[in-house]
Amino acid sequence: MTDQAQQRSGLFITFEGGEGAGKTTHASFLANALTEHGYEVVRLREPGGTTVGEQLRAIVLDPANTQLGIHTELLIYEAARAQIVCEVIKPALERGAVVLCDRFADSTIAYQVYGRGLPLDEVMRANEFACQGVWPDRTILMTTGASAQKGLTRATLHHEADRLELEGAAFHERVNAGFLNIAKEDPSRVRVVESASAKSQTSKLIFEELSDLFPWMRELIDDPEYFAPLDIRKVHN
Repeated sequence: MTDQAQQRSGLFITFEGGEGAGKTTHASFLANALTEHGYEVVRLREPGGTTVGEQLRAIVLDPANTQLGIHTELLIYEAARAQIVCEVIKPALERGAVVLCDRFADSTIAYQVYGRGLPLDEVMRANEFACQGVWPDRTILMTTGASAQKGLTRATLHHEADRLELEGAAFHERVNAGFLNIAKEDPSRVRVVESASAKSQTSKLIFEELSDLFPWMRELIDDPEYFAPLDIRKVHN
């Protein structure tokens, strides 16, 4: 752990996983729970989260950009990350907020190393440069327990596929395998949560993996009524 990480008072939690894993739903539910318990919560996504980052996101995910090279792609992601770290994440952690981010540096390893085939050492150096000493305290890796193709189908149910989603099932199978390897190599930080058939059960598993950071979550885990609205929302959708 860096001196900077030791001095900050906030917590940095990231959600990772392949397409269609349900990260957004559960990050939102967690954010509401944290807010109810008095925390300042900053919710972000990568790439994005800043004016510059959203502009870079539009470039890297635009299906029309078929000529975008894999090295260019990597640098766009890292540029967006460098901006969100210095503009949003660092200040939030320094003032004691809980930062929840949908994707961070682990995604770059999974997509650009395992998916694209870029050298691990090069991508790790790029991550280190862009992260500026900031690293997640805990990462929730969400998996579907299904094929990459099913995840892609779920992810694109309500929108047209973006440039990464159009890469196809074989690419995303490599990405999913990459995420699992990351979790295997760093189990204390990266906690794997497989999406259950009921969203309430999945959210309960996430709270279990965070309860050492937020002890009050242990009481909620034993209260099924607390998570029930997730399933009601699913029915109405």
